[in-house]
Parts: sequence; structure tokens; C-alpha cells
Amino acid sequence: MSIHHDTIQRSGRIVDVRSRRMFSGTITISQGRIIDIVEEDVDSNLVILPGFVDAHVHVESSMIVPSEFARLAVVHGTVGTVSDPHEIANVLGLQGVRYMIDNGEKVPFHFAFGAPSCVPATIFETAGAEVTVDDIIELFKDDRVKYLSEMMNWPGTLAGDSTVLAKIAAAQAAGRPVDGHAPGLRGDDARRYAERGISTDHECFTLDEALDKVAVGMKILIREGSAARNYDALHPLLRTYPQHVMFCSDDMHPDSLVVGHINLLVRRSIALGYDVFDVLNAACIHPVDHYRLGIGTLRRGESADFIIVDNLQDVNVQETWIRGQLVAKNGVTNIDRTETAIINNFDCQEIDETAIAVTLPTSSDARATGNDGVSRIRVIVAHDGQLVTSEEIVDNLTDDIHKIVVVNRYSTAQPAVAYIKGFGLTSGAIASSVAHDSHNVVAVGTTDADIVAAVNAVIRQRGGVSISHNGETDVLPLPVAGLMSAGDGYSVAAEYARLDAKAKGLGSPLRAPFMTLSFMALLVIPQLKLSDKGLFDGATFRFADVFVQPDDSENPA
Repeated sequence: MSIHHDTIQRSGRIVDVRSRRMFSGTITISQGRIIDIVEEDVDSNLVILPGFVDAHVHVESSMIVPSEFARLAVVHGTVGTVSDPHEIANVLGLQGVRYMIDNGEKVPFHFAFGAPSCVPATIFETAGAEVTVDDIIELFKDDRVKYLSEMMNWPGTLAGDSTVLAKIAAAQAAGRPVDGHAPGLRGDDARRYAERGISTDHECFTLDEALDKVAVGMKILIREGSAARNYDALHPLLRTYPQHVMFCSDDMHPDSLVVGHINLLVRRSIALGYDVFDVLNAACIHPVDHYRLGIGTLRRGESADFIIVDNLQDVNVQETWIRGQLVAKNGVTNIDRTETAIINNFDCQEIDETAIAVTLPTSSDARATGNDGVSRIRVIVAHDGQLVTSEEIVDNLTDDIHKIVVVNRYSTAQPAVAYIKGFGLTSGAIASSVAHDSHNVVAVGTTDADIVAAVNAVIRQRGGVSISHNGETDVLPLPVAGLMSAGDGYSVAAEYARLDAKAKGLGSPLRAPFMTLSFMALLVIPQLKLSDKGLFDGATFRFADVFVQPDDSENPA
């Protein structure tokens, strides 16, 4: 590095992604911007390229505030995120959205926050706040609010719901793109969804679904997060429709963020033989252009946002620069910690075992039930690496079926109780106030005593993730909206990793038990989920009975 007055120069093999070429040269930076790029022979084999951008992420899912998220992400070459503050908005409304924007402004990083489109996500759960059309219009007066966040109410979009259309119209009037969220939507429905103005989708979990959406002009965000992992299904798009692809994490827990971010998808894609410029367009350029982010892409006059890597195979990040500042070097963040305010919305009482006790009902027609008169049981089936669940209807509660409970955290109310398969616990219970989308307290466990202990540990901390086993509880407090810690990101990641290991020690085979648990209350993702108001079928958008009478069991297991 050479410094002359207020200028900084960095030399190496410069990757001009937009022109699809690489050359030896030097870039000159002054006052946070690139003032010159000179093509010349230099004595360096390091590679200079635009920084990586996560095209869709809920920062809250990292369990750390935006300023801490940035400290961890820059180490991996991430210079910006397209961030949906939907989670905190469900807890605190506009106050929560503004908290995220203001906290993100404290550090050198490009946070592009959206205006949440679906708060509350549905009328079938209790949330802490509402974001109205007028609120969205107000948010778009702030240039830092770059887009309308994922329109999860795809049934309302297709049906022409007046409120949904008004929110889309507000974005269009403000010149902002509209993000989509429509898992499984295909064919003519996908076309009609796109025609309403929806420009992206990050929920595709099959290649055929993604191709249907590409065909109607939508951009596909290939998601690889802590729980939902769709890269293996969707990466062929990098060869067939590279101009339609971006990369995103959606939801990433802190221990995952310590390991890597968008850089891991870049490395995997290059290793699979995809064209390096197609890969870098997806990781560095397409999000900047689609959302008009103002992040530099290694052009004269732009913000000096770039990374230096060892080579374009391993893509090991040596340095990360944002607005002309060296924010990370050799795996160490240079961003200082900032003071973090605590805001929350948590007001419920602890529960006892009687609140979640269940008596199996009996049927008047024993012959029809096939179970000595006991009604059959509708069970949620969780799948590792997916947000979607399925349904089974069973005769008996076997050892691999656990009780799942959701407790309203905004006021004291009767908990909702159902049954779930796929968590694989052999003992104990886990609980979390990170429970998309309304963030009530959700728990899964093998005994009522352990479930109650895990839930109450979260309630006492006014938010957190917890484990209960053999009369002992362990909890990671999340006092910021019941979603995030105010602590150092690396310390939070270590504590979370410890709890994650303990959850797996209780028998769970899931890659991310707490992350998977957090989606078991996510009603807008089919099929079967549990809200604080009851068991819900996301395919029909109706409540479902836990105990199935004979004429109800259309799909026996």
C-alpha cells in the first residue's frame, strides 16, 4: 500500500466484472471514492474484485444487531446486504425498522433496508405491531429504504386484495422494486404474481419452479442459509439463466456467519465449473443494479467498495474495503463495536404444565378410527434444510413424535399445542422467541416439564433461545426485541454454538435445530405449522384440527 496525502493505492489483478475482463493494474482512492484505475504491469498476483452482496437477509436471524452483523460479515468479503427488517417490525413496527436503519448507520457497511410488506404476516397469529400502507409510504420518504420487502401474501396478490395492491402501488410510485415470496408457485399463477409487479423470489426449492418464474421475468435468489438450503437444487441456473441469478442467505445464525457468507457460494460455484464472471455477477453486481444500492463495482467515481482475494479458485479474502476504509484484513474485522440500545415488546407470564396438558379425545366410532376409539392425530413433519413441512396423520404418539408449543409473548394467553416429527430428540426440550413471523415463544420437547422449563427460561429473559434437560436450563438471552443480543457478535456466536451442540446432544440430527424450530410457526410456508392460535394448514390457509375424526382423515399415514 502506498499513501500520498489523502490518496490510497492498491495494485493487483483487477476484475472488471461488468466488462468480463481481468487486467493488471492499480486503483487510486481518495475521500472514499475510486478516482482512477490504471492498467499497468504490477508486482502482485492478488486479485481485486467488487465486494459481495447478500441479496436477501433478515439480519435479526443472526441474533446480533446490524452493527455487529457487519463486523462479522466484512471478514468474508461482504460489503452490503439487502436487508428485510420484517422480523423486528412484527415485534415493534416502525420503531423497530428505524432502530435497524439507525444501528446500521453506525458502521462502515452498506445496509439496504426494505419496507416490510406483510406485518403482521397473517391474521392467524398474534404479532406485536402492524405496518400499514401509510407507514410504507412514510418509509419510502427515506432514501435508505430501498425496496418493498418480500410480498408473502401471494394469495392476496393473486386475488387482487386492495391492501396488498396498495402496498405494491406505493413501492412503484416511489420507484422501488418489489420482492417476492411464493414457495411452490408455478405456471399461470407465477405469471399472474409477476404481473402484479413482483420482481424476485428467494423461496424456490425446485429447479422447475425457478424456471417457471424466470420465464415470467423474475430474478431468482439462490438461498443458502442456516436452515433453508436450496443451492444444490438451483445452481444449474448459473449456466442456463445467469442474468437472472443472485445469491442470498435469508436467515443465518451467528455461528454460521463466523464460518462464511456469500463467499462460500462463490467458491462452490467456481469449483463446479461455472463461468467466473457469471458467478461474480450474481454475487457482486446483480443485487447492486436491481436494488440501486449505490455500492461500488470497481468503476471510476464510485464508492471504493472492493475486496482483495488470493485467487479466483479458493477466493480467500485478504482485505475488505468499504467507502475507502480497510474494514477487514486477514480474517480480522477492523470495525469497532458500538453502543447498542435495548428495545423490546415482551409481556407474558410464565406457564405451568397444566397449560400444555393434553387429553386425547375419543371417537364415538371406534371401528372407523382403527385405534380403539381414539381419534387419529395430525402431525407436523419437519425436514432438515427446508422451511416447508409436510403432514402425517397417525394412530399413536410414537417416540419420534414430540409435543410442540407456541406461547403468545405479547400478552398472557392459553398456549397452542400440537405434535411434530423430525426433531429427533431423545430427551429434554428446546425453546426460542425467534419464531417467524410473529416471534412468539416456540418449543419442542420430550416431556411437559422440560418444555415448560425451556419456555419459562425464555420468558424470564424477555427473549432468547434455551435448552432444558434433567431439571437444568441453559439460555442465551436476546433482549433486543426478543430477537437479538446487544453483545459482541463473536461471543454471541460462541454461546449459540454451545447451545446448538447441546441441542444436538439431546439427539437431534438436524443441521440447525434452533433455526428449524424458528420456522415451525411460519404460517406462510406450507404445509403444516403452529401459531399461538392453533395448528395451521399453509396450503389451504385455514386452521386444522390436531385430532382428526374419521371423516377428516383423507391422508392417513
